[in-house]
Amino acid sequence: MRAAEAFLDRAELTALQESRLAELLDEVLPRNPFYAEKFKAAAVRRADVRKLADLKRLPCTTKAELLADQIAHPPYGSNLTYPVAQYTRMHQTSGSTSLPLRWLDTASSWERMLSCWQTIFDITGITTADRLFFAFSFGPFLGFWTAFEAGQRRGCLCLAGGGLSSVARLNMLLDHSATLVFCTPTYALRLAETAREHGIELSKANSRYSIRALIVAGEPGGCIPATRARIEDAWQARVFDHSGMTEVGPLAIECPEGPGGLHILEGDYWAEIVDPTSEQMVAAGSTGELVLTTLGRVGSPLLRYRTGDLVRLDDGPCPCGRTFLRLAGGILGRADKMIHVRGNNIYPAALENIIRRFREVAEFRIVVSEQAHMTELRIEIEPECAGANLPERIGQVIRDELLFRADVVLVKSLPRFEMKASRVIQTGPG
Repeated sequence: MRAAEAFLDRAELTALQESRLAELLDEVLPRNPFYAEKFKAAAVRRADVRKLADLKRLPCTTKAELLADQIAHPPYGSNLTYPVAQYTRMHQTSGSTSLPLRWLDTASSWERMLSCWQTIFDITGITTADRLFFAFSFGPFLGFWTAFEAGQRRGCLCLAGGGLSSVARLNMLLDHSATLVFCTPTYALRLAETAREHGIELSKANSRYSIRALIVAGEPGGCIPATRARIEDAWQARVFDHSGMTEVGPLAIECPEGPGGLHILEGDYWAEIVDPTSEQMVAAGSTGELVLTTLGRVGSPLLRYRTGDLVRLDDGPCPCGRTFLRLAGGILGRADKMIHVRGNNIYPAALENIIRRFREVAEFRIVVSEQAHMTELRIEIEPECAGANLPERIGQVIRDELLFRADVVLVKSLPRFEMKASRVIQTGPG
């Protein structure tokens, strides 16, 4: 059973990964034009890659490189192991940081991703008795498509909430006695806000309420302590953080015994954590960029893909006993989202962890502007209720913990988000 892979010792797990890497490369080369050319340009032959470490002879793959390839070879690029007629699914990235990437999957690659979700269900304890509600638009990006289909395979009643208002979604999950909700952390908070506005009780005091857990993904939040606490308090339910990407697939999950971290599904991924500048491996406990090789998504593979996600390896044993690599604090932020303010390097997640501690905050936005060669940062706060000196109190905690001054101001209203939130706004000289 695939669930047993999570308990293999490191030598057994490495042997499994290397076996799957060999199967992947035997199928991909020379059929896949993108990687055939990449191997050729690096003067690396298939026979040169026998161990995972040998793969480091190949340069990393970047999103910019994939986008350029799709522009040069429209509409899907040349990272295809088979003729297009053999592919059955198309998804694309959200395009939140650049043009969207289109991604094709064969039936076999799709099945492999569904099996990843079965492992996630095993870890989080989802059974056929559970009813899964997906507060998800089911648009062209991968999102929870695979989770929905995997839930059906498991025998769960799966409820699709696409195309509904927030109120309709709340009533639907109550009407059908849903036990788990799948959504972004931002939308979990938005649903809770909507419930309060409409007098809908999200607790056992409501006889129609059965939610026991939420699986959140799509943005940092599930492992940000203050955000997690607000979601769990609002829903009276456990939060499980999850990470995945359209071009990578379902990647990692938080276990019940070790909150605040993510286990990488190493049976299907080989992970490296590197310095974003040098691409050299960083020591355990140091922050670096997550680089991934997909071991089972043969139709459109990724070898040494720079995800842009910043993570930190926890090399201590997890209380759950699983040996899969564990990322302390989950996804810490994006390499391209670091804010430089007066000598300080700040990630938006660090600011969110402070702001979300204040229960009076309904929503917030971070505005970064360049003024006369100096970066200024303003934090806009929409209050949920009256709170004395709220901007001053938030500003003081930022000074105490992050060691810089931020301009914190109250505003009447801010945008709400159903999917990935865009809370960091960059502006030029005014």
